[in-house]
Amino acid sequence: MSDPLRFFVPIESLQSDQIVIAGEPYHHLRNVLRIKPGAVVLLLDGFGQCCEVQLEQLQPKQVTTRVLRRWREKDVTLPITLLQALPKGDKFDLILQKGTELGVSCFQPIETDHAIPHLTTARLTKRVQRWHRIVSEASRQSRRSFLPEVKPLQKLATALDEASNDLKLVLWEAGSVALADVLPKEPPTGVRLLIGPEGGFSAAEITSITAAGFQAVHLGPRILRTETAGLAATPILQYLYGDWQHAPADSNAT
Repeated sequence: MSDPLRFFVPIESLQSDQIVIAGEPYHHLRNVLRIKPGAVVLLLDGFGQCCEVQLEQLQPKQVTTRVLRRWREKDVTLPITLLQALPKGDKFDLILQKGTELGVSCFQPIETDHAIPHLTTARLTKRVQRWHRIVSEASRQSRRSFLPEVKPLQKLATALDEASNDLKLVLWEAGSVALADVLPKEPPTGVRLLIGPEGGFSAAEITSITAAGFQAVHLGPRILRTETAGLAATPILQYLYGDWQHAPADSNAT
């Protein structure tokens, strides 16, 4: 039996005994997939709460459902915050999509000396909305029950000031050591992984980054593009400390 289709819905939607699907998930169900009453779908709030429901009455703007079972899943993914200098064009879209598939928990776009986005407030707002849609769709397709967070664009200095006990790593081709040489034996509480822009970090930025506790590391002899570096490091970290050694989840109703 194939798995039911999955949809992320607002967290408050799953609090009711009579769950109603509206908005974008409803539009996708009715107008794109043309699913009929009686179909079974899986609803998720992005924070581990799961609810399997059967569609009942399709109305012009919503569909009522019957709850079949509920359960909560545990996130065994290593929490990875990807601090990514905002690249040119739509490269960040690819980073969001593939980073979500690989297990990034939080995306923090940053502004650096060599990555200053020339975006009006309106254009940035539209781009952020697109970023959230990309993460939601990638989570649905890769069967993630937890939605990664996409934080607002920040300046590098602001991101560096954020207090954290996570393992702090910056991928930098000069003056760095191999990633394997700095990884602890015991799993860290999380990782903050900093990736620079196409033009690299400035000398002043590297000084600030290392002063903030980030260890400069490399992944080998090849120089990776900004949109590739974080995607290469993430699966290594998830394999060593996260969920890449776990079997696919077999959820049970509670």
